[in-house]
Amino acid sequence: MCPCRTARLQFHMELEDRDFINTPPMKTVRFGGNVVNTLAKFEKGDTSDYELLKHQLTDPDIKDGQIINWLQEFRNCVTQLTKDHEQLVYVVLRLPWLGRSTAVVEEYLAFLSNLVSAQTVYLRSCLKMVVSNFTPGRAVIREGDVDISDSDDDDENLPRNFELCHQALQVIGRYVPFTSRFLMPILSENFPFVQKSSRTLECYVHNLLRVTVYFPALRKEVLELVIGRMLKLDASAPRSDIEEMEENSAQQAERDGEQDECLFDMDEDEGPEAKASGTAGVGTMAHPVADRLDTLMGVLLSYIKDACHVNGCLELDRTKELYRDLVSAFDKLVLPTHASSHVQYALFYFCSFRLGLAEAFLEHLWKIMQSPTQPAILRQAVAGYIGSFLARAKFLPVATVRACLDLLVPWLHRYIDGQDSGAKGFCDVALHGPFYTACQTVFYTLIFRHRAILEGSMRQGLAYLQSLNLERIVMCRLNPLKVCLPAVTNMFAAITRKYQLVFCYTIIERNNRLMLPTVRSSQGGSSTPTNTNPLDSFFPFDPYLLKRSGKFIEPLYQVWEEPGDCEVDSPKKPVRQGSAEEEDDFLRGESVQTDGVVGMTPGSYESHLHSPRSVGSPPIAFLQRPF
Repeated sequence: MCPCRTARLQFHMELEDRDFINTPPMKTVRFGGNVVNTLAKFEKGDTSDYELLKHQLTDPDIKDGQIINWLQEFRNCVTQLTKDHEQLVYVVLRLPWLGRSTAVVEEYLAFLSNLVSAQTVYLRSCLKMVVSNFTPGRAVIREGDVDISDSDDDDENLPRNFELCHQALQVIGRYVPFTSRFLMPILSENFPFVQKSSRTLECYVHNLLRVTVYFPALRKEVLELVIGRMLKLDASAPRSDIEEMEENSAQQAERDGEQDECLFDMDEDEGPEAKASGTAGVGTMAHPVADRLDTLMGVLLSYIKDACHVNGCLELDRTKELYRDLVSAFDKLVLPTHASSHVQYALFYFCSFRLGLAEAFLEHLWKIMQSPTQPAILRQAVAGYIGSFLARAKFLPVATVRACLDLLVPWLHRYIDGQDSGAKGFCDVALHGPFYTACQTVFYTLIFRHRAILEGSMRQGLAYLQSLNLERIVMCRLNPLKVCLPAVTNMFAAITRKYQLVFCYTIIERNNRLMLPTVRSSQGGSSTPTNTNPLDSFFPFDPYLLKRSGKFIEPLYQVWEEPGDCEVDSPKKPVRQGSAEEEDDFLRGESVQTDGVVGMTPGSYESHLHSPRSVGSPPIAFLQRPF
């Protein structure tokens, strides 16, 4: 049976079932001629039927049968839909095809293929129409003249609608080979504002990444777009703000719980399910920007996992291709961003798939670190990444750590050889910034990894540490202990004293005597400590604070474990009174002044190690992940 006859039968059935007196007329009557005649009249200057046609196409109560009939007629005269009929074509493209019957969807996709084949001038319009449906619709409820709701539309057809959008893009790409060249600017223009809801951002980023499956040439640009927007969120949610809001939220929840227990004693008759309901929101971040970032990190990490694995097995060729795109985005966007706290964990997670990936990433960082043609500030940032990665990546074996130390330490000795006897052989951060950061990288790595180096054979481990000749580095005229973070210096001094590798305390005490204790702010006000962080130190893999996406990182992360037999000798520095959660933090007692830029803070290690994380099932395959 033809579609036209089916539509007429459906109309007569609906007509027989309705109450004719008490219901308004059904809007199934069609006025004017067919599309071909209407276009012919328009060419002659008669626009009455033309305007009527546009009006009928925008009818909010338009039926499936009507849409099918219109689309079939437009397909038959698609060669006549030149640029002169731009407004009419826009009206046709806005027909409500999503959420309709399969027949409507098939007819609409057929119209799209015919249109872009015959009239490529409408390619951008077709792409914009599809991409505009990458986010949920808005459900606005009006009460009088006031909008009282503007929430995300929880349409149960959302997964199907997104699937149809991707089918439409693939249909267009099949008929227009250069589709991807026009698609990327549209994807960027339609990216929702970062202050939109987590749901809106999640849907759009998920659909963006899905586009790279069938347009692989766009993956590098899409990753740069997604990571760039996530970095804006990351920079807007400093680590200190997240920690403060989480602490305040936990204290408020504790006070509310105590108040409820005092006022009501009604929990005795309630089951465990009712009591557990009070913790339902434990996976939500108190910081609203961090909560949105948490959602997007979960989407990105799921994509990275599924892009590299086929049936649970790592696909090497696909993984290598993704590695190149991720490193490109890292060099271009992540590395120059000093305030980033979480986005860089995408590479951290990716490198855990295979040791070769981690070693390739470290080699890439090392090339930048030792290159004198690179800006000093970039080399210092890279050194921070090397040290933080070596210290925190649980999946790195000690052999890899030693191999990196075998590159870093000889480089330091060669640098000392070139500076100790020269005119610039004195302590100056501006002159020797990369050297000091590399020293701190070595100290920081040994603080975390010295026990792994000594395990197995204490004699061989000590022999290796002694072969590094750390004493020469510490005692050189450049005086790295004066520049490194005091917390790192003190812990390094305690560990090297225990194993009789270097005795640092004489130099530390001399540096403390020569250092002016305070300076007055140039803007007036109270005095502030000097030299708390002269290197503007940044440890990019400080503890991961996002709760839901944290389940990807937690099994791979090396937490700080206080050496029980190493006593930090810092009598001249007051010890900060912190909570029990912070007692295992070797940075306690230090106050790193970063002027709003994320760096290493007293609570940046493990102060939130025991904070609750969401417990969920393993990540669902990215492309099958429901909305």
